[in-house]
Amino acid sequence: MSRILPLVLEEAPPVPLAVHDRHSRCQRTGPSPAQARTYGTLRLIDDERRAQGRWEIADLEPHVAIRFKHLFPRVPKNSAGPFHLPNDLIHAADLEWFTLRYPLAMTAEDRHVLETGRRGWNHEQAELERILLPDYRATSIDGVRPGQRIRDYQAQAIEVLRKRKSLLLFYEGGLGKTYTAAGFLASTPGTLPAAVVCDAHMQQQWADKITAFTALSVHLIKKGSPYNLPPADVYVFRVSQIGGWIQFFKSHGGFFKAAVYDEPQSLRTGKGTQKGAAAFLLSQGVTYRLGLTATPIYNYGVEMWNVMQFIDDAVLGGWTDFEREWVNRQPGRGGHIKDPKALGTYLREQHALIRRLKSDVGQQLPKTSIIVETIDYDAKTVESVEALAQQLAIRATTGSFVERGQAARELDIMVRQATGIAKAKTVAQFARLMVEAGEPVLLVGWHREVYRLWLEALADLKPAMYTGSETAARKEAEKRRFLDGDTDILIMSLRSGAGVDGLQHRSSVVILGELDWSPGIHQQILWRLDREGQKNPVTCFLLVTDDGSDPPMMDVLGIKKSEATQIVDPHLGVQVADGDESHLRRLVERYLTKAHAGAARHGTQCGLCSPQGPGGGELLNGLIFDGV
Repeated sequence: MSRILPLVLEEAPPVPLAVHDRHSRCQRTGPSPAQARTYGTLRLIDDERRAQGRWEIADLEPHVAIRFKHLFPRVPKNSAGPFHLPNDLIHAADLEWFTLRYPLAMTAEDRHVLETGRRGWNHEQAELERILLPDYRATSIDGVRPGQRIRDYQAQAIEVLRKRKSLLLFYEGGLGKTYTAAGFLASTPGTLPAAVVCDAHMQQQWADKITAFTALSVHLIKKGSPYNLPPADVYVFRVSQIGGWIQFFKSHGGFFKAAVYDEPQSLRTGKGTQKGAAAFLLSQGVTYRLGLTATPIYNYGVEMWNVMQFIDDAVLGGWTDFEREWVNRQPGRGGHIKDPKALGTYLREQHALIRRLKSDVGQQLPKTSIIVETIDYDAKTVESVEALAQQLAIRATTGSFVERGQAARELDIMVRQATGIAKAKTVAQFARLMVEAGEPVLLVGWHREVYRLWLEALADLKPAMYTGSETAARKEAEKRRFLDGDTDILIMSLRSGAGVDGLQHRSSVVILGELDWSPGIHQQILWRLDREGQKNPVTCFLLVTDDGSDPPMMDVLGIKKSEATQIVDPHLGVQVADGDESHLRRLVERYLTKAHAGAARHGTQCGLCSPQGPGGGELLNGLIFDGV
């Protein structure tokens, strides 16, 4: 990571960086006569990908080149030079700092560009830091309806976005991300019409909140393909629709002036998908880009690069630069961030993201209690898939490239569903006890068969359903049934709850009857209840078994949460992380061990399938997951 310079606000205003005409350059000059020695050369060269060009550092003395590579990690370690860095404000500041210790020969024009960039960086940093000071008071934010107001911390985010043009707003659940976006669009010239991209179940909620908070007109996109759009200030797309609008974004670049991505982690797979490619085109055609989330990372930290491509595609550089600078590619660590805390502090220093906790803004809600309960389960249900699970685990270590990946995924699906079914009746009984004690319950699961068993066991309580099978309109109707008191149980899918508001007024108890591999999913569920308006301490029950998929999932959840937390909250204390490569690896290991134990009981050989047996450990530690 680049060296950070102290903030110095100089009187000279920042000047746009530019590549000077080669014919107007004066003869290359070095430092002042008192510093006759130079250690290499620095010049600004043309770059077809960047209008402002890039810096070329050449002819460095060997020991200086070593130092340079250490201070600029995106430079290839095996390269002898010349080295190249973007011509942007932060690299101008860092390069000038480097030349103070190791003077480099450069033209007077290039030195002027370098110094101008450093002054611009200092000026920008000082101004953004001033906005984020605790005692900062923004000018009044116009455009909201009478009786509505923008809070100070929301106004700070609006001011930063106005200056940076791009921002990832990373607020803890319930702090008003939607209202911040609406206030920004209503009060900032040049933002309309704007496009909002959100999950399907959030489309109507976005329209309701924008129209209640501002006077902006809203149109909900109806189809997954272009049609004649009616006049409106804000157009709200479901994320599942934007892939069909890719040609519109390509041919009508500039129609939208701002893009708001609600829960941009839904685009974490990047530009390789149709929705990702469409979102990237949308982002390239607008002036302002805003991401709103409480959990930008669902799994490992490398997802942050994909997410930032839609918000600010320059801050982390291209994938090659990002991988070289931030990603650990050592055996067994593929895809992990080398130093998650450093990445978190870097993004903050660039003001690419703003993090706000409830405690930061004076919202002192009672802490959520998370209680892990090991419950009874139907052992026969788990045992019924044991033989097939062991076969899949063996195939995941010994099959072809494609077979290994497919077998591991099938094992994951089969064992997770069997685990959910095995404990379904006990989970339903637990939910009934909560209701009988007077507590409305948010009951969370994943598999349709598990839902069916819960509905059968709780039929007299008439649970509402908010899962992936209901339409957006049906979801809203079921949510209303729960909020109106027609039922005391709302069954919600693990991945259908992001952004849902209002449940905190009805319930303070959530039961996780099935687990997700991502801790970010669990956190999103908790924030449906643990948000502004909640008057009671929130209690979350994780109901788990000591067999099936639950034990390895509980292990992996701790690993992923550690890495994600260090990026988004880098100033927390020491976090313990595991070197695990894949969540599926844990599941395979578990059933390989069972297969080995079974073979030992029957006096047979199972060397290939045992992690401890001859050959098995090598396979498990080497190639088996390159296809997953």
